Amino acid sequence: MEEKRGRGRPRKDPEKLARWVPPEGWSRLVAWVSPEEKKALKRVAVEAEVSVADLVRALAAGLAAGTVTPEELVGQVRRGMATMEKIPTLFERDAGFRVVDRPRAECAWVFAGEGTATEKLDGTNVRLTVRSGRLVRVEKRRNPSAAQKALGIVDGWYADTAEDAAEDRWILAAARGTEVAGWPDGEHPCEALGPRIQGNPLGLDRHLCLPFDREAPVYEEVPRSYLGLREHLAELESRFAPGALAEGIVFHHPDGRRAKIKRKDFPKSA
Repeated sequence: MEEKRGRGRPRKDPEKLARWVPPEGWSRLVAWVSPEEKKALKRVAVEAEVSVADLVRALAAGLAAGTVTPEELVGQVRRGMATMEKIPTLFERDAGFRVVDRPRAECAWVFAGEGTATEKLDGTNVRLTVRSGRLVRVEKRRNPSAAQKALGIVDGWYADTAEDAAEDRWILAAARGTEVAGWPDGEHPCEALGPRIQGNPLGLDRHLCLPFDREAPVYEEVPRSYLGLREHLAELESRFAPGALAEGIVFHHPDGRRAKIKRKDFPKSA
Protein backbone atom coordinates (compact mmCIF):
# COMPACT_ATOMS: atom_id res chain seq x y z
CA MET A 1 0.00 0.00 0.00
CA GLU A 2 1.40 3.42 -1.00
CA GLU A 3 2.48 5.54 1.93
CA LYS A 4 0.58 8.78 2.26
CA ARG A 5 2.84 11.87 2.25
CA GLY A 6 2.39 14.69 4.71
CA ARG A 7 1.53 18.20 3.64
CA GLY A 8 4.88 19.63 4.75
CA ARG A 9 5.42 22.76 6.79
CA PRO A 10 2.35 25.04 6.63
CA ARG A 11 2.64 28.71 5.67
CA LYS A 12 2.31 31.32 8.40
CA ASP A 13 -0.63 32.76 6.47
CA PRO A 14 -2.25 30.06 4.28
CA GLU A 15 -4.34 32.70 2.47
CA LYS A 16 -1.28 34.49 1.07
CA LEU A 17 0.72 33.23 -1.92
CA ALA A 18 4.39 32.55 -1.49
CA ARG A 19 6.48 35.51 -2.67
CA TRP A 20 9.97 35.38 -4.16
CA VAL A 21 12.29 38.14 -2.97
CA PRO A 22 15.15 39.01 -5.39
CA PRO A 23 18.71 39.18 -4.06
CA GLU A 24 20.01 42.56 -2.95
CA GLY A 25 21.10 44.77 -5.83
CA TRP A 26 18.97 43.05 -8.48
CA SER A 27 16.77 45.18 -10.77
CA ARG A 28 13.68 44.53 -12.82
CA LEU A 29 13.60 45.48 -16.50
CA VAL A 30 10.31 46.13 -18.34
CA ALA A 31 9.85 46.63 -22.09
CA TRP A 32 6.73 47.12 -24.20
CA VAL A 33 6.48 44.67 -27.11
CA SER A 34 3.90 44.12 -29.84
CA PRO A 35 1.78 40.94 -29.91
CA GLU A 36 3.89 39.62 -32.80
CA GLU A 37 7.14 40.31 -30.93
CA LYS A 38 5.75 38.62 -27.81
CA LYS A 39 4.85 35.51 -29.82
CA ALA A 40 8.34 35.41 -31.32
CA LEU A 41 9.93 35.58 -27.86
CA LYS A 42 7.61 32.87 -26.53
CA ARG A 43 8.40 30.63 -29.51
CA VAL A 44 12.13 30.80 -28.79
CA ALA A 45 11.53 30.34 -25.07
CA VAL A 46 9.44 27.19 -25.71
CA GLU A 47 12.16 25.77 -27.95
CA ALA A 48 14.75 26.47 -25.24
CA GLU A 49 12.38 25.04 -22.59
CA VAL A 50 12.56 28.18 -20.45
CA SER A 51 10.29 31.10 -19.60
CA VAL A 52 10.56 34.40 -21.48
CA ALA A 53 12.00 35.96 -18.31
CA ASP A 54 14.70 33.27 -18.14
CA LEU A 55 15.38 33.75 -21.85
CA VAL A 56 16.16 37.43 -21.24
CA ARG A 57 18.20 36.60 -18.14
CA ALA A 58 20.17 33.95 -20.04
CA LEU A 59 21.06 36.55 -22.67
CA ALA A 60 22.16 39.02 -19.98
CA ALA A 61 24.13 36.30 -18.19
CA GLY A 62 25.82 35.32 -21.45
CA LEU A 63 26.89 38.91 -22.06
CA ALA A 64 28.15 39.27 -18.48
CA ALA A 65 30.12 36.03 -18.69
CA GLY A 66 31.47 36.69 -22.20
CA THR A 67 29.87 33.61 -23.75
CA VAL A 68 27.70 35.91 -25.90
CA THR A 69 29.81 38.64 -27.51
CA PRO A 70 28.56 42.22 -27.85
CA GLU A 71 29.41 42.08 -31.56
CA GLU A 72 27.08 39.10 -32.10
CA LEU A 73 24.23 40.81 -30.28
CA VAL A 74 24.72 44.26 -31.84
CA GLY A 75 24.36 42.79 -35.33
CA GLN A 76 21.04 41.20 -34.43
CA VAL A 77 19.79 44.37 -32.71
CA ARG A 78 20.56 46.49 -35.77
CA ARG A 79 18.70 44.10 -38.04
CA GLY A 80 15.74 44.25 -35.66
CA MET A 81 15.83 48.05 -35.58
CA ALA A 82 15.68 48.12 -39.37
CA THR A 83 12.55 45.93 -39.24
CA MET A 84 10.90 48.31 -36.76
CA GLU A 85 11.36 51.37 -38.97
CA LYS A 86 7.95 52.75 -40.08
CA ILE A 87 8.78 56.04 -41.89
CA PRO A 88 11.70 55.78 -44.34
CA THR A 89 14.93 57.48 -43.34
CA LEU A 90 16.29 59.91 -45.95
CA PHE A 91 19.62 58.12 -46.41
CA GLU A 92 20.88 54.56 -46.68
CA ARG A 93 22.66 53.07 -43.66
CA ASP A 94 26.05 51.43 -43.22
CA ALA A 95 26.90 48.27 -41.28
CA GLY A 96 26.96 50.31 -38.08
CA PHE A 97 23.37 51.46 -38.71
CA ARG A 98 24.50 55.06 -39.28
CA VAL A 99 23.37 56.99 -42.34
CA VAL A 100 25.74 57.56 -45.26
CA ASP A 101 25.64 60.19 -48.00
CA ARG A 102 23.46 58.08 -50.29
CA PRO A 103 19.82 59.26 -50.59
CA ARG A 104 17.08 56.66 -50.63
CA ALA A 105 15.24 56.48 -53.93
CA GLU A 106 11.79 56.64 -52.29
CA CYS A 107 12.76 59.95 -50.65
CA ALA A 108 13.76 61.72 -53.87
CA TRP A 109 10.88 64.18 -53.44
CA VAL A 110 12.54 65.62 -50.32
CA PHE A 111 15.78 66.39 -52.18
CA ALA A 112 13.70 67.94 -54.97
CA GLY A 113 12.51 70.53 -52.43
CA GLU A 114 9.00 69.16 -51.99
CA GLY A 115 7.15 68.82 -48.69
CA THR A 116 7.17 70.63 -45.34
CA ALA A 117 9.70 70.05 -42.55
CA THR A 118 8.28 69.51 -39.07
CA GLU A 119 9.85 68.58 -35.76
CA LYS A 120 10.10 64.84 -35.10
CA LEU A 121 8.70 64.16 -31.65
CA ASP A 122 9.74 60.96 -29.92
CA GLY A 123 6.51 59.49 -28.58
CA THR A 124 3.82 57.00 -29.55
CA ASN A 125 1.68 57.34 -32.66
CA VAL A 126 -2.04 57.46 -31.80
CA ARG A 127 -5.29 58.67 -33.36
CA LEU A 128 -7.96 60.67 -31.54
CA THR A 129 -11.52 60.91 -32.81
CA VAL A 130 -13.39 64.09 -31.87
CA ARG A 131 -17.11 64.82 -32.11
CA SER A 132 -18.63 68.16 -31.06
CA GLY A 133 -15.47 69.11 -29.19
CA ARG A 134 -15.39 65.86 -27.22
CA LEU A 135 -12.95 62.97 -27.33
CA VAL A 136 -14.90 59.84 -28.31
CA ARG A 137 -12.23 57.35 -29.38
CA VAL A 138 -8.52 56.70 -28.74
CA GLU A 139 -6.57 54.38 -31.03
CA LYS A 140 -2.93 53.27 -31.19
CA ARG A 141 -0.94 52.46 -34.30
CA ARG A 142 -0.21 48.88 -35.29
CA ASN A 143 2.23 47.87 -38.00
CA PRO A 144 2.24 44.66 -40.06
CA SER A 145 4.33 41.75 -38.83
CA ALA A 146 7.06 40.22 -40.98
CA ALA A 147 4.63 37.47 -42.02
CA GLN A 148 2.00 40.04 -43.02
CA LYS A 149 4.56 42.03 -44.99
CA ALA A 150 5.45 38.86 -46.87
CA LEU A 151 1.78 38.66 -47.90
CA GLY A 152 1.92 42.18 -49.30
CA ILE A 153 0.47 44.03 -46.30
CA VAL A 154 2.76 47.02 -45.99
CA ASP A 155 0.63 49.79 -44.47
CA GLY A 156 -0.05 50.04 -40.76
CA TRP A 157 -3.44 50.59 -39.14
CA TYR A 158 -4.98 51.85 -35.91
CA ALA A 159 -6.45 49.62 -33.21
CA ASP A 160 -8.65 50.63 -30.28
CA THR A 161 -7.11 51.11 -26.86
CA ALA A 162 -8.71 49.45 -23.83
CA GLU A 163 -9.40 51.02 -20.45
CA ASP A 164 -8.27 47.90 -18.59
CA ALA A 165 -5.12 47.27 -20.66
CA ALA A 166 -1.92 48.14 -18.79
CA GLU A 167 -0.07 48.86 -22.04
CA ASP A 168 -2.60 51.59 -22.92
CA ARG A 169 -2.49 53.41 -19.59
CA TRP A 170 -0.20 56.27 -20.56
CA ILE A 171 -1.66 56.66 -24.06
CA LEU A 172 -5.07 57.20 -22.45
CA ALA A 173 -3.54 59.58 -19.91
CA ALA A 174 -2.07 61.61 -22.78
CA ALA A 175 -5.42 61.63 -24.61
CA ARG A 176 -7.27 62.84 -21.53
CA GLY A 177 -4.61 65.48 -20.93
CA THR A 178 -5.25 67.02 -24.36
CA GLU A 179 -7.75 69.85 -24.81
CA VAL A 180 -9.81 68.99 -27.90
CA ALA A 181 -12.72 71.43 -27.44
CA GLY A 182 -11.59 73.53 -30.39
CA TRP A 183 -10.79 70.66 -32.73
CA PRO A 184 -13.03 70.01 -35.74
CA ASP A 185 -14.95 66.75 -35.91
CA GLY A 186 -12.89 63.93 -37.35
CA GLU A 187 -9.94 61.62 -36.79
CA HIS A 188 -6.68 63.30 -35.81
CA PRO A 189 -3.34 61.42 -35.95
CA CYS A 190 -1.17 62.53 -33.01
CA GLU A 191 2.01 61.83 -31.12
CA ALA A 192 1.39 60.87 -27.48
CA LEU A 193 4.08 62.42 -25.27
CA GLY A 194 4.88 62.66 -21.59
CA PRO A 195 6.87 61.50 -18.56
CA ARG A 196 6.04 57.79 -18.99
CA ILE A 197 6.26 57.59 -22.79
CA GLN A 198 9.44 56.70 -24.70
CA GLY A 199 11.73 57.95 -21.96
CA ASN A 200 10.38 61.53 -22.18
CA PRO A 201 13.41 63.00 -24.04
CA LEU A 202 11.85 66.50 -24.06
CA GLY A 203 11.50 66.51 -20.27
CA LEU A 204 7.75 67.14 -20.25
CA ASP A 205 5.97 67.26 -16.90
CA ARG A 206 2.59 66.04 -18.15
CA HIS A 207 1.07 63.65 -20.68
CA LEU A 208 -0.56 65.05 -23.81
CA CYS A 209 -1.13 64.40 -27.52
CA LEU A 210 0.18 66.67 -30.26
CA PRO A 211 -1.93 66.48 -33.45
CA PHE A 212 0.11 66.29 -36.67
CA ASP A 213 -2.62 68.04 -38.66
CA ARG A 214 -2.94 71.06 -36.36
CA GLU A 215 0.06 71.80 -34.15
CA ALA A 216 3.15 70.02 -35.49
CA PRO A 217 6.04 72.52 -35.11
CA VAL A 218 7.22 73.61 -38.58
CA TYR A 219 10.80 74.53 -39.52
CA GLU A 220 11.49 76.89 -42.40
CA GLU A 221 14.58 76.83 -44.65
CA VAL A 222 15.78 73.39 -43.60
CA PRO A 223 18.78 72.14 -45.64
CA ARG A 224 18.19 69.01 -47.71
CA SER A 225 21.69 67.64 -48.16
CA TYR A 226 23.60 65.11 -46.06
CA LEU A 227 26.17 67.60 -44.72
CA GLY A 228 23.62 70.37 -44.33
CA LEU A 229 21.21 68.22 -42.31
CA ARG A 230 24.01 66.79 -40.16
CA GLU A 231 25.16 70.27 -39.13
CA HIS A 232 21.61 71.62 -38.80
CA LEU A 233 20.40 68.83 -36.52
CA ALA A 234 23.47 69.05 -34.27
CA GLU A 235 22.12 72.29 -32.76
CA LEU A 236 18.44 72.32 -33.73
CA GLU A 237 16.32 73.45 -30.78
CA SER A 238 12.92 71.90 -30.19
CA ARG A 239 10.05 74.23 -31.07
CA PHE A 240 7.75 72.20 -28.82
CA ALA A 241 10.05 72.21 -25.77
CA PRO A 242 12.46 75.18 -26.05
CA GLY A 243 15.77 74.52 -24.34
CA ALA A 244 15.85 70.87 -25.46
CA LEU A 245 17.34 69.62 -28.70
CA ALA A 246 14.91 68.41 -31.36
CA GLU A 247 15.17 64.68 -31.99
CA GLY A 248 14.97 65.17 -35.74
CA ILE A 249 12.85 66.25 -38.68
CA VAL A 250 9.95 64.65 -40.54
CA PHE A 251 9.24 65.84 -44.07
CA HIS A 252 5.54 65.74 -45.07
CA HIS A 253 4.49 65.61 -48.72
CA PRO A 254 1.02 66.94 -49.66
CA ASP A 255 0.07 63.47 -50.93
CA GLY A 256 0.70 61.88 -47.51
CA ARG A 257 4.23 60.54 -48.00
CA ARG A 258 6.70 61.10 -45.18
CA ALA A 259 10.45 60.79 -44.66
CA LYS A 260 12.55 61.33 -41.56
CA ILE A 261 16.05 61.99 -40.30
CA LYS A 262 17.26 62.04 -36.68
CA ARG A 263 20.30 63.64 -35.13
CA LYS A 264 21.54 60.31 -33.83
CA ASP A 265 21.32 58.75 -37.31
CA PHE A 266 24.60 60.43 -38.28
CA PRO A 267 28.02 58.98 -37.35
CA LYS A 268 29.36 60.43 -34.11
CA SER A 269 32.81 60.95 -35.57
CA ALA A 270 31.52 62.78 -38.65
